[in-house]
Amino acid sequence: MKKNVLYLGNNLSSTKTNVSYMKGLSVALEREGFNVLCKSAYLNKGRRILDMVLSTFKYGPKRDYALIDTYSTQNFYYALVVSQVCRFIRLPYIPILHGGNLPQRLTRNPKLCKLLFQPAKALVSPSRYLESVFKTHGYTNVVYIPNSLQIENYLFQSKPIAVIKLLWVRSFSTIYNPKLAIDILKKLLDTGHKAELCMVGPDTDGSISEVKAYADTLGLFVTFTGKLTKQKWTTLAQDYNVFINTTNFDNMPVSVIEAMALGLPVISTNVGGMPFLIDHEQDGLLVPPNDADAFVEAINRLKDQPELVVKLTKQARAKVETYDWEVVKAKWISVLE
Repeated sequence: MKKNVLYLGNNLSSTKTNVSYMKGLSVALEREGFNVLCKSAYLNKGRRILDMVLSTFKYGPKRDYALIDTYSTQNFYYALVVSQVCRFIRLPYIPILHGGNLPQRLTRNPKLCKLLFQPAKALVSPSRYLESVFKTHGYTNVVYIPNSLQIENYLFQSKPIAVIKLLWVRSFSTIYNPKLAIDILKKLLDTGHKAELCMVGPDTDGSISEVKAYADTLGLFVTFTGKLTKQKWTTLAQDYNVFINTTNFDNMPVSVIEAMALGLPVISTNVGGMPFLIDHEQDGLLVPPNDADAFVEAINRLKDQPELVVKLTKQARAKVETYDWEVVKAKWISVLE
């Protein structure tokens, strides 16, 4: 018999956020016959944590498990609080490890982390990076389940690079270093390249106005689309030929996985979980963080070596095909049953 699951975390839907991980996973699990109740969708942080706590008391006794989205910054404390409520009512819980900065949290707050993670039924890590970090810190109950996608929804197109058309897809937040994308475009144009840049994503911390002003100061035209649905941005991607990921902290970003599925060669900073997702010069290129020159050098390699583009994109597509839900779902079913 399929299980009843209480899913606690970010169930928000707004112009300032991308579609949450919770929405995708809960729908996928329901298709497999699980009964999933998601909390919470309140935008106000105080109301959100209160709703999660009260919902755990109210619905938890009738549920088999709780899933808890666990991030590394302020939302870490949401997970900590509701995990202790789960313990109080004896509801087995499973944190899902999202935060790219969780390794620092393990180091800075070992006692709080132990309180949250040690009693858990399992720790689900979407990346090999966090799996290895948590095991290094002595946690043995870590299960690797990668972020999934429905591969048939991603049309693979490996394209030659004549005019450099850069695509950046992420929430506008300082930790993702969006201004670096502007620096990359500027250097490409200054060295005589024909190049353009499109930046897709919602504004989460006010960064987009700063990035737009920075581009204007440099006299650059950049396309800013704001938040797009998955279908719209993956369709837009057909018009671009290089995907850049400029982040300073990361785990296993879905947008990068999707770019790999679409046939866009990916150039990313080599931070956090990115070296665990991308094998340098096998299915993508990795460069140091906050280094526009390194990005430009990598872009030039792709432009000058079409055979490298073909190699990287074909191998990237083969890798992410193993992240298809039809493959990944068996791991979730094993954890939840």
